[in-house]
Amino acid sequence: MLGVYRLKHNMEEIDKKTVWHECLESIKVVVSPATFSTWFTQTHISSFKKTEDRFAIEIGCSSFYVKSTIESRYFGLVQDSLTKALDSLIDLVFIVKENPEGKPQDKTFDSPLFVSSQNNEPEIGNLIERSRLRKNFTFESFAVSSSNQMAWAAAEAVSKTPGSAYNPLFIWGGVGVGKTHLMSAVGYELIKKDPESNIYLCTGEEFTNDIVEGIRRKTTQEFRNKYRKLNLLMVDDIQFIAGKDAVQEEFFHTFNSIVNAGGQVILTSDRPPSEISKLEERLRSRFEAGLIVDIAPPDFELRCAITQIKARQKNLSIPMDAVQAIAGNIDSARKIEGFLIRLSTLSSISKNKPINVETVESVLGKGIETNGNTKKINPNEAIEAVCKRFEIGKRALLGPSRIQKLALPRQILMYFLRMEMKLQLEEVGRIIGGRDHTTVMHAVEKITRLASTSMEVREDIQGIKELCWG
Repeated sequence: MLGVYRLKHNMEEIDKKTVWHECLESIKVVVSPATFSTWFTQTHISSFKKTEDRFAIEIGCSSFYVKSTIESRYFGLVQDSLTKALDSLIDLVFIVKENPEGKPQDKTFDSPLFVSSQNNEPEIGNLIERSRLRKNFTFESFAVSSSNQMAWAAAEAVSKTPGSAYNPLFIWGGVGVGKTHLMSAVGYELIKKDPESNIYLCTGEEFTNDIVEGIRRKTTQEFRNKYRKLNLLMVDDIQFIAGKDAVQEEFFHTFNSIVNAGGQVILTSDRPPSEISKLEERLRSRFEAGLIVDIAPPDFELRCAITQIKARQKNLSIPMDAVQAIAGNIDSARKIEGFLIRLSTLSSISKNKPINVETVESVLGKGIETNGNTKKINPNEAIEAVCKRFEIGKRALLGPSRIQKLALPRQILMYFLRMEMKLQLEEVGRIIGGRDHTTVMHAVEKITRLASTSMEVREDIQGIKELCWG
């Protein structure tokens, strides 16, 4: 690779764009397509200097987020690839700098993180609506990381060879992790390839209601014509049909009819088939005969990417430090979307005043409306969880000492009581040893900032949540 550069190190003879392209080709072989698309397409060689025995190279990254991720995870890989390409020692530095050409190094390297797919063909739009897909739920708008990479790869494989790659494809995970998004993305791809495809997405509850209505009105044949002749059936929350004998019976025959005819079935659930109680064994065995993949809750990096994608969809311009503040304090895609709606409303009220990190922290400080936790806890349980997490006593935690060992856990407790339990500032201050509400405000703002930059603080907050809610 780049043999010409191994023979000639004259700067005029080395094209940095070509060097980086060759380096990316080498990296592309080593990392997964998802990793490559997500990170390396947003880089370029910004500076390229030759000294006596080595090259000093600066790699420009589109944001601090991209820079920190590549620098921490792939520094050695990039350095080795450049060393082999140039047959020389390399001094490597990563900086935040946009590509002056304003596009990836290669047109084939389109990143799924920052592309919003918009299809202007009305007939395709009508087909998507008729199939009950979400028009924004495409592969291009799906952010990929280690927590969902396998599910993304499986769904993409199904979209290329439906009926044969993985049939059925069973995706499970918690609320708001992207199960419906991936399922809808498969349907979107199939409609683009073949508008004549018969595709339908429904929930387990809707499937149940349809069969109940068919039995009541004696129109079960119409129901069967609707479902059994599909090329692709997608059922969200399939666990809903468990325990309903007539519905499971009908779904069993519908499943067999579609699969035997070469069609594809995709199912989602909040748990794997083995853990769905009252699910008939014959259905369980069919679900397990395909591919079962899970999607874990999004990590900090993925939440940053999701925030950027959804912000672009809402035409919101949010700087990276504000993005990190959002991702550090909100733990699911749905909550992020809800928070961005609040920011969008605030921006409109403020006559489109630019959003910055102070704006975000101000809105975060007012509390997030939905935290997804159904079990109610009291302040004493939160205090006990913080004491257990940091291995300190309750008296010391609530006492007057300001040493760092106690001050940070105390501020995290204030943050937790305010943000997660929605207590008033004055109430939080009273619980934490009778402190003033301004002290609580300062603590909430500080932990909000730290949660966007410190992995340790994020892990502490998550650990306290797990102790409280399991």
